[in-house]
Amino acid sequence: MTVTENPVQTAAVVPLRRNWRFQTLWAGSASAMLGTCVADTAYPLLLLAMTGSPTAAGAFAAVQFGASVLFGLHGGAVADRHDRRRVLILADTVRLVTALSVALALLAHRLTVPHTLVAAAVIGATMAYGGPSRMLALRAVVPPEQLRQALSQDELRVNGAALAGPPLAGFLLGVGRAVPFLTTVLTSALALTASVAVRFDSPAGDAPSAAGKEKGAAYAGLRYLFGNPVLRSTVLVAVALNVAGSAMLLTVMVLLRAHGTSEAGIGLALTGEAVGGLLGALLVSRLHRLLAPGALLLAVAWIGPVMFAVPALAAGPAVVFAALTVMSLGVPALRVMLDVLVFQRVPEAMRGRAMAGTMTLLMGGLPIGTMGAGLLLDLLPGTTVLLLLACLLAAALLPLTLGRSLRGTSWGA
Repeated sequence: MTVTENPVQTAAVVPLRRNWRFQTLWAGSASAMLGTCVADTAYPLLLLAMTGSPTAAGAFAAVQFGASVLFGLHGGAVADRHDRRRVLILADTVRLVTALSVALALLAHRLTVPHTLVAAAVIGATMAYGGPSRMLALRAVVPPEQLRQALSQDELRVNGAALAGPPLAGFLLGVGRAVPFLTTVLTSALALTASVAVRFDSPAGDAPSAAGKEKGAAYAGLRYLFGNPVLRSTVLVAVALNVAGSAMLLTVMVLLRAHGTSEAGIGLALTGEAVGGLLGALLVSRLHRLLAPGALLLAVAWIGPVMFAVPALAAGPAVVFAALTVMSLGVPALRVMLDVLVFQRVPEAMRGRAMAGTMTLLMGGLPIGTMGAGLLLDLLPGTTVLLLLACLLAAALLPLTLGRSLRGTSWGA
């Protein structure tokens, strides 16, 4: 197959399970995501063991996150300007080399804190540049009528890796310090192999595209998102849920600890988020058939304030697990909804920047929520903070609920 060939245009559309290009790309993406989740746990634990400093352990996540946000919008512009497959291969190659350098340094007993922080910055940058191209690759290898099914399967990848990554990292560290990082080398190699093996359509083709060259091109995706009423409402609600959700996670951790719950118990309670996401991925198609975009957006969003209040009224690990599970059930449907709307309503030449803008906004909400919750917890009890978060989220949703911008929306392009 050449880059310009597309099975979408052929007469017979094969079932998604037999679409080898999609399944290969999906397997590579799943491998990359699992490696990222393992690394996100293994690196801080390793730095804590090396230095005994919680600050050094936290620095890894801060540097990685900062790099992802810093390069996020530019990553979208690159995806629109250059061949997306080449961008993806380059990002996967850089991540593989970085993982290999850390593993070899560990085996040689030469790993240093600066080395790990450089690795954090590189990993964050590869996520920023590879992420939009990897997501858009899915659109290129499936027909429009299978897009929702493909994105639902992708939600299984995200939530499955989030559930399996942290405990796997802990287990592998128990086997040996270098083992988790050798595992990330393997997962990066599998992701790179998939990117090399699969050819997919790219609007840039084999030559640089004019898209993304104009002045302020990196922000064009954001401008387009906020210029469309439905996309704007969807993105704003998703960001609000991210901010409030990250604040809730820190708050329930503090609340459970105050009630004497062990660290293991807290960890198990927090897995409710991933469990809900996995179960919710199976409900995406059904929810999309039952509800129009606006109704789905509001239904999923209003579950948040209710579930925020539940742990405040009856704290305990089982209650927190249940609340997180219920709250996360509709999140995959909301994420797939946003992806579908972007593919339907954003021009092809701007989709990379639209995807990157969305990812950057969602990621940017996480530290805001965590920092805000930390400040509130210094002043108020955990139960009060949860109730306050529920009220704030409800107040933010009211204008959209009472307004007209989401009424009459449909899944049509």
